Amino acid sequence: MILPGKHLRYDRAMLSVGAEILARLDQPRSVSELWEKVRKARGQNTVPLTFDWFVLSLSFLFAISAVEDLSGLIHVRPRV
Repeated sequence: MILPGKHLRYDRAMLSVGAEILARLDQPRSVSELWEKVRKARGQNTVPLTFDWFVLSLSFLFAISAVEDLSGLIHVRPRV
Protein backbone atom coordinates (compact mmCIF):
# COMPACT_ATOMS: atom_id res chain seq x y z
CA MET A 1 0.00 0.00 0.00
CA ILE A 2 2.80 2.41 0.82
CA LEU A 3 5.32 1.05 -1.68
CA PRO A 4 4.62 -0.31 -5.15
CA GLY A 5 4.82 -4.05 -5.48
CA LYS A 6 3.64 -7.09 -7.35
CA HIS A 7 -0.05 -6.28 -6.87
CA LEU A 8 0.16 -2.48 -6.61
CA ARG A 9 1.21 -0.33 -9.52
CA TYR A 10 3.73 2.47 -9.06
CA ASP A 11 1.19 5.23 -9.75
CA ARG A 12 -1.16 3.89 -7.03
CA ALA A 13 1.35 3.56 -4.18
CA MET A 14 1.02 6.12 -1.39
CA LEU A 15 4.69 7.00 -1.70
CA SER A 16 4.25 7.88 -5.39
CA VAL A 17 1.03 9.83 -4.83
CA GLY A 18 2.73 11.59 -1.91
CA ALA A 19 5.55 12.63 -4.23
CA GLU A 20 2.98 14.05 -6.65
CA ILE A 21 1.41 15.99 -3.79
CA LEU A 22 4.77 17.39 -2.68
CA ALA A 23 5.56 18.42 -6.25
CA ARG A 24 2.43 20.61 -6.28
CA LEU A 25 3.23 22.29 -2.95
CA ASP A 26 5.44 25.05 -4.32
CA GLN A 27 3.34 27.38 -2.15
CA PRO A 28 0.87 26.78 0.71
CA ARG A 29 -2.44 25.43 -0.58
CA SER A 30 -5.79 24.35 0.83
CA VAL A 31 -6.69 20.67 0.61
CA SER A 32 -9.26 21.27 -2.14
CA GLU A 33 -6.86 23.40 -4.17
CA LEU A 34 -4.14 20.78 -3.77
CA TRP A 35 -6.58 18.03 -4.82
CA GLU A 36 -7.44 19.91 -8.02
CA LYS A 37 -3.76 20.54 -8.83
CA VAL A 38 -2.80 16.88 -8.36
CA ARG A 39 -5.83 15.57 -10.24
CA LYS A 40 -5.24 17.88 -13.22
CA ALA A 41 -1.49 17.19 -13.27
CA ARG A 42 -2.17 13.47 -13.41
CA GLY A 43 -4.16 13.95 -16.60
CA GLN A 44 -5.54 11.22 -18.80
CA ASN A 45 -2.39 9.14 -19.17
CA THR A 46 -2.53 7.35 -15.79
CA VAL A 47 -5.12 5.62 -13.64
CA PRO A 48 -7.50 8.24 -12.20
CA LEU A 49 -6.80 9.16 -8.61
CA THR A 50 -9.71 8.93 -6.20
CA PHE A 51 -10.15 11.47 -3.42
CA ASP A 52 -9.91 8.82 -0.70
CA TRP A 53 -6.55 7.62 -2.05
CA PHE A 54 -5.40 11.26 -2.19
CA VAL A 55 -6.43 11.76 1.45
CA LEU A 56 -4.64 8.55 2.50
CA SER A 57 -1.47 9.78 0.82
CA LEU A 58 -1.81 13.22 2.39
CA SER A 59 -2.29 11.56 5.80
CA PHE A 60 0.85 9.52 5.13
CA LEU A 61 2.76 12.77 4.49
CA PHE A 62 1.46 14.17 7.80
CA ALA A 63 2.49 10.96 9.58
CA ILE A 64 6.07 11.17 8.35
CA SER A 65 6.16 14.94 9.10
CA ALA A 66 6.71 15.92 5.48
CA VAL A 67 3.83 18.44 5.54
CA GLU A 68 1.99 20.45 8.16
CA ASP A 69 -1.27 22.34 8.43
CA LEU A 70 -1.02 26.01 9.36
CA SER A 71 -4.19 28.12 9.38
CA GLY A 72 -6.00 25.71 7.06
CA LEU A 73 -3.22 25.62 4.45
CA ILE A 74 -0.92 22.68 3.76
CA HIS A 75 2.78 23.60 3.86
CA VAL A 76 5.89 21.56 3.15
CA ARG A 77 7.55 21.16 6.53
CA PRO A 78 11.02 22.71 6.66
CA ARG A 79 13.85 20.20 6.91
CA VAL A 80 16.00 20.33 10.01
